Amino acid sequence: MDLKDKYVLSLDIGTSNMRCFIYDKQTKIKGRSQCRIKILYPEPQAVEMDPDELWEQILGVMKEAIQSASITPDKIASIGISTQRGTFMLWDKETGKPFHNFLVWQDTRGDALSKSWNDSYTMKFLRPASKGLHLLTQRKKFLAAAVLKFRTQHVSIRLLWLFNQYPDLKGLAREGKVRFGTLDTWVVWKLSGGKVYTSEYSCASSTGIYDPYILDWSGFFCSVLNIPKEIFPPVIDTYDDYGVCEKDLFGFKIPIRAVVGDQQAAMFGQCCFEPGDVKLTLGTGAFLDLNVGNKPHTSVAGFYPIVGWKIGDKVVHLAEGSSNTAGDAVDWMKGMNFIKEPCDSDDIANLVDTSEGVYFVPAFNGIQAPINDYLACGGMMGITQNTKAPHIVRAVLESLAFRNKQVFDSMVAETSLKIKRFVCDGGVCANKLIMQLTADLVGQIINRQEHSEMSALGAAYLAGLAVGYWKNMEELKSLPKQVKSFTPNEENAKKYSPIMKNWCRAAKRSLNWYSDT
Repeated sequence: MDLKDKYVLSLDIGTSNMRCFIYDKQTKIKGRSQCRIKILYPEPQAVEMDPDELWEQILGVMKEAIQSASITPDKIASIGISTQRGTFMLWDKETGKPFHNFLVWQDTRGDALSKSWNDSYTMKFLRPASKGLHLLTQRKKFLAAAVLKFRTQHVSIRLLWLFNQYPDLKGLAREGKVRFGTLDTWVVWKLSGGKVYTSEYSCASSTGIYDPYILDWSGFFCSVLNIPKEIFPPVIDTYDDYGVCEKDLFGFKIPIRAVVGDQQAAMFGQCCFEPGDVKLTLGTGAFLDLNVGNKPHTSVAGFYPIVGWKIGDKVVHLAEGSSNTAGDAVDWMKGMNFIKEPCDSDDIANLVDTSEGVYFVPAFNGIQAPINDYLACGGMMGITQNTKAPHIVRAVLESLAFRNKQVFDSMVAETSLKIKRFVCDGGVCANKLIMQLTADLVGQIINRQEHSEMSALGAAYLAGLAVGYWKNMEELKSLPKQVKSFTPNEENAKKYSPIMKNWCRAAKRSLNWYSDT
């Protein structure tokens, strides 16, 4: 392929926003487009997306980005796709018609089901049996099963909930009439005109049904949960041949050469290629990812072992901790008129020196690892008649840094890896108070690139490598980057030590809030 005067297109489908960028060889953005994804909340705990509306938005941002770059589609050498993980849908194999809306990763309607399974006799037998097998064999996959707890973030539980709601679907699935797809699978299937049906390792490993120890869909858990394994797609490398876009979509058959989960894409975009590299993404949610090398990490604290990327015979594994609430908390402040725009939050918080004893618990969808309580509620404590809006804004921003510290400390203690680099990205990391306080609390220099859309860049890197647009990872490291560094302040860390202890007390008060008992 003649790559002269060519570009790479990156489509990044996040939770709140969808973006499309056209990059040149120096990763300068030639064209761009974005739109707000419409999220549906049809009932309590439900979070959905309409697939027809989403498809129109995908086509819209891709066409607009190409147009804004003032290029023709034949100038695009390759497409890379980054998607939110854990969001899935079932559709009819013959007609392609969806059976339901996308169930977004934030959907918690399966919470009661996950609790039921975690307390079931099956799991009470499985855990000690797996522990025994681990002692006998020293194989870490058995230790993982010994500490396993189902969570609503796992596709497995939401899929089980869906089959319980619509029993006929399971019958159709066993007859081979149903196709399962996380967002990556469906987007490729749609762009290719239904010719390519496949998933990718980073996306598959984020479902809770894919076994990162054997790199295959888990027949064992499909059997335990009575989920038909037949519905799952084949899985291919992170950059590979994902077919081409149908010609009638853009007027040219653009090659699709890379697919990757959004957090793994951000990790790749930050060039976190070595064990000990840490990436913190602050978007709608917060995700802390640690490169653990070529073997999965078995966690007892609830950190998820996922595939970062697979290229040929090389697999990079990550340990991931998450918080469902990050940017959502900033949006909540805007909705409550505490701030006019997210960019105002820094200035408003700095109108006061402290939160005056106000503590915010960012738990709109429970609290994740290492606490792991999906029945926890968001909360605010310590309000008095003297509490003003700036105190609340400061408390919210501080709470996000506290969660970063909580997840980081637990992950480092569990993996025992020496931290080499700490980088950050995502819209919320533009907030100086959050990033400086996080650096102070974790005691690490945190680097933030001026180009904040790392998921899009990572997908572009992978798509470019696939066609030789960039030669190798070393060339990616050498590309020009503008970096802002946050250096830890030890005195500030000492000042905040008792404040964080009180925040931990407040967080404990929010636990198990939605329990019936």
